[in-house]
Amino acid sequence: MTTTADATAVTPRELWTLFEPIHAVTYFSPEAVTAFEDAGLRGFWRGYFAGRSAPLGAAGPEPVTAVFCSFAPSMVAQALPAVWGVVTPEQTLEIRRAGARAALARLLADQGDEVEEAAELLAVAVDAADMTGRPLAAANAALGAPKDALDLLWHAATVLREHRGDGHVAAQVAADLDGCEILALRVGIDLPRSELQPYRGWTDGEWDAAVERLTGRGLLTVDGEATDAGRALLEGIEEATDRAAARPWAAVDTGRLHRALDPLARAVARTLRFPNPIGLPERDED
Repeated sequence: MTTTADATAVTPRELWTLFEPIHAVTYFSPEAVTAFEDAGLRGFWRGYFAGRSAPLGAAGPEPVTAVFCSFAPSMVAQALPAVWGVVTPEQTLEIRRAGARAALARLLADQGDEVEEAAELLAVAVDAADMTGRPLAAANAALGAPKDALDLLWHAATVLREHRGDGHVAAQVAADLDGCEILALRVGIDLPRSELQPYRGWTDGEWDAAVERLTGRGLLTVDGEATDAGRALLEGIEEATDRAAARPWAAVDTGRLHRALDPLARAVARTLRFPNPIGLPERDED
């Protein structure tokens, strides 16, 4: 398919708020959680780390901690590599596909036309994406594009969210922020600590040490609030993330994609909670 590009029509950041909920059903929907539990991956985080890292093969905790970025190494090590004694990566890929598809089939049952259009456009964006320096996106893209529209919608959304995420990690590293520091800085701006620290596995001691480092750099106040410099640094990271994520959308009519994705994102949002550890904003009701 050939499209006419207008990469400025909708920003990469706004597009992320539309396709990220599609991907996120694999974390928040009952169908996806049950699929992992039925396979023997009891406890949410075993399914999470198995499902998200499976495209990389039977990886251990060190590379997964590196590419996932914001999780405490000790938390990752509780799941990996032990999960690969329960299921193989190949089995896990099928489990996560089936769970995500079941969730989308329920949530988007009456939106077949929008599903097909959004899936087609997202697939074009995936084909246009450069995978240099993007291990999670490349590993997911290498799995191949499914034929089924719902499967393709989830697959393409997943590749593109990992593509953006890989770029975000690079921007964060360039800003000299580690996995805990980026979370503490975000808490100083707009997200509650309760949504980030426990869901990323950092101890109070590790968190407090990160806050102390950020305070020493003038990025947080002694009360844990972001300073002007801290806010500027985080916005610079987000802007760099947007620039790194822009290339795929030059191949897509982003206005058309927005129109197709918006009702899907609103429907899928019913299975999410707000606030959430992903940082997705709650969409305004029309």
